[in-house]
Amino acid sequence: MNDDAQILIARLLTHQTLRRDDKMVKRALSDEQFRIEVDKRLLECGMKLLDNVYADHVTIALHRNVEPKIFGAKDIWQNNNFGLTRDGVALLVVLWAQIILPKRERQETHVTVTDDQNDLFDKDSPIPRAEDTSIGISYTALLSDFGDKLGKKTRMDMNLGVLSKLGFIERRGDVILEGPLLDLMMDTDVLKERIINGALSDVFKRAPLAAAPRRSVADAANDAEALESNDTPN
Repeated sequence: MNDDAQILIARLLTHQTLRRDDKMVKRALSDEQFRIEVDKRLLECGMKLLDNVYADHVTIALHRNVEPKIFGAKDIWQNNNFGLTRDGVALLVVLWAQIILPKRERQETHVTVTDDQNDLFDKDSPIPRAEDTSIGISYTALLSDFGDKLGKKTRMDMNLGVLSKLGFIERRGDVILEGPLLDLMMDTDVLKERIINGALSDVFKRAPLAAAPRRSVADAANDAEALESNDTPN
């Protein structure tokens, strides 16, 4: 007989992501015994539930310690298991930095996209949802700023198509928006300082720290190890 833990895991495997306000997801995030059962079953398959309070979705991912057994020795397996090329990974990091980092700042200060700048929520109120704080970026501006470094228009368009298909981004006309996986599959704790004070310091108008040598945008692809591996079907 099916049970709720089994059904939730099957839905995640089938749909790749589920919204945090989904009834079963909310239960997994609030019911300790149910979460323990879900985690136990996923762990038996070398997987884990992946969520963070800043994202509107949850997904499942491989545990780090089983990745080499799935993808091969660390020095020979791809720097990601999405089939992304080096310039595709670099583009992904750029999009994450330009969309997710500003969104998290708005969430942490409880500012939504419809708020006046001085109209802040009470600090004890819940973190605003991603859909209320996430602002897209202009494709035209992205091409102008990074096109030469990321393979020019043809390569960038191709990689944007791949990232859209994978669920990292959504495109609406000239605007590139956060997809359900963009704030889930990147390790913010690992990447944030590297990006702000390194590869994209010019974008954020901050000088690199003395201890953090300047890195090119292309070199950001080396940070792909911070991507959480996803074992859900396409």
